[in-house]
Amino acid sequence: MPATKGVAQPGDSATPDITVFRGWEDPGRYVWSPYVIKLEARLRFGGMRGHVWAETNSLLSDSTFIIKVLSRWGIVPDLNAVLGPEDRAKDLALRALLEEKLYFYHTWERWVRNYYSMRDHVLREAPYPVRVIVGLLIYRKTTAMLHGQGAGRFTPEEIAMFRLEIWEAFSDLLRASKEKMRKDSGEDRGPFWVLGGEDPTEADCVLFGFVVSVLICTA
Repeated sequence: MPATKGVAQPGDSATPDITVFRGWEDPGRYVWSPYVIKLEARLRFGGMRGHVWAETNSLLSDSTFIIKVLSRWGIVPDLNAVLGPEDRAKDLALRALLEEKLYFYHTWERWVRNYYSMRDHVLREAPYPVRVIVGLLIYRKTTAMLHGQGAGRFTPEEIAMFRLEIWEAFSDLLRASKEKMRKDSGEDRGPFWVLGGEDPTEADCVLFGFVVSVLICTA
């Protein structure tokens, strides 16, 4: 889960310096967390290009909460401000499908099916004996969470089917958006967004985070 720390306070007129704590020391590279990638994309869509260390008493965690607070303070624009009620509901539903459903299927894939790859990446800085013990603790906590949430009660084949169904649904949405862009602009190249509008919405940030996370994660 990402966290931010910066000099921002409500009512500040100048753009503050903000540090994003990404969880891994991989400067210049994407990390495996879709939420960190989502937040970084959201800051860039909002016009913030860099992250500079700054000491302050303001500490925020959870990517969605960070975005809401920064938007409320006027630091980043509200990407959904121009949406009507119907598109706002669609945007919220798409984000929930990714963050409240697909996330758990991929968590199962990483921490159950590909446990050793995930453990050795997340705990790569820890000595091997510590990695084994802490990895088992994480595994037990994660499998218990997945069982309680529901995703862990399905068979591997069922999880794969549900996961594919979600990705295919987003693929269809993006194909339709790209076709709309092509008809509206008369060009085959250019940005296109999941709701088919002219600009990105919050759902595009979340989708980007999940796409990149899945592409780079080897677990």
